[in-house]
Order: sequence, then structure tokens, then C-alpha cells
Amino acid sequence: MKTSIVSFALCTLLAAGAAASVDKVTLQPFTASYDVVYRGIDAGSTHLELKREHGDRYTYTSRSRAHGLFRLFLGNDILQTSTFSLTDAGVQPLQYRGDDGSKSVSRDISYDFDWTLRRVKGVEEQQPVDVALIDGVQDPMSIQIALMHDLIRGRTPVNYSLVDKNELKTYDYTNEGTARIKTVLGELDAVVYVSHRRGSKRKTRMWCAPSLGFIPVQAEQTRDNKREWLMQMISLKR
Repeated sequence: MKTSIVSFALCTLLAAGAAASVDKVTLQPFTASYDVVYRGIDAGSTHLELKREHGDRYTYTSRSRAHGLFRLFLGNDILQTSTFSLTDAGVQPLQYRGDDGSKSVSRDISYDFDWTLRRVKGVEEQQPVDVALIDGVQDPMSIQIALMHDLIRGRTPVNYSLVDKNELKTYDYTNEGTARIKTVLGELDAVVYVSHRRGSKRKTRMWCAPSLGFIPVQAEQTRDNKREWLMQMISLKR
């Protein structure tokens, strides 16, 4: 499921409130939608929702839907949910669930984080997962919230570790400067960040708007410097 065309949120999306406060409570409930173009073709859309459950506990959900011919291959909506808490150290994932939309569970993902025992256990694509945790480890959704939270607090992201089956993979983040970009909300200034895993030919580039609390208003993934998909915001509500 991680390589599905419309499992967009695995790589790019996150959101937070507009206030650039250094207080822990910086994330505000929201809904946002994005259109996705794959190699010049309308491929689908993704809908995101961030909810504050209670205290410093949040749930972040992504529902991705393929369009046209892509729906024949990808079937029903791809659903991903991350439950996490905000701590003094940052974002701490508690639970992640990924459903590829098919009737089969062969490609589904389930992670449960135990920060007392410092292990994450679960199942990914029918294979058991049992990995030792290190500080700052994220799941496929919370990694994006971690980036947002660090930017809001004025920190410079360098890298994040991500649980992937029975290993931790590290993604480096590079600041490429600023850009002025046209959006459905008008022209906005954005900070441009690129994430890249060493040894991979793919790079994900995000345009994050400081005036919106660093919400990415556009993202793209390239392979060998050729664009594979482009994602653009079409709505944002808080």
C-alpha cells in the first residue's frame, strides 16, 4: 500500500493552526482537500482531517480516492489514521492504521507504540512487526505532523525516522529557500522543503505556507528528477 499512487499522505500531508506559537498546543482542528495529478493525468484526490481528542491527544485521518482509470486498479478509498500526542519533546505516535481499500487485509498495516517498553508492534502486509523505538520515531502520518510542529516552534528539521515493517528508515529534510506560489487562497509565500531517503531515487518537495501555520499548499514527488505526481490544495477549513 505504501507504493500506491494515491496513498498521498504517506509522503506529504499535514496541517496545523495559523498561530506560530511555541506553546505545545499549536495544532488546530481542520479539514483540507487536495487534487493529485500523476504524470499529467488526473489521478485522484485526498481529504485530510485533524481532530483534537482531549488534552494533548490528536487523531489525523487521510482518505484518498482514485479517479478514472486509476480507480480500476486501486479500488476503494485508501484510509489512514494516526493517533498521537504532543509532548515536550514533540510529536509522539501512539497508533497507526492503514487500509488499502480492498476486501483483502493482505496489504493493511497496524502499528501500536508502547513508549514505556519502547517498542512498536503490529502487522504490515501480513508480516509481524516488532521494532525497538528511539526518540523521535514517527509513523507514516505523524511524520508530517512532526515536520509541521517543528517549523511552528522555529526548529530546523534535519531528519526523521519512520517505522517501515521491521526496520526504521531515516528521511533527510533540506530547506530549499522560499517561493511565491498561487493557491486557491490567493498568492502565498512558502518555505520549500525536500525529503529524501538515502539510496532512494525519489524526492518529495513541499511548499509550506507560514501564514497558514506551515500547511503544505503544494507537493510533488520526483524520481530521477522527473515529476511523478503533483498535489495541490483545493480547499481548507478550520
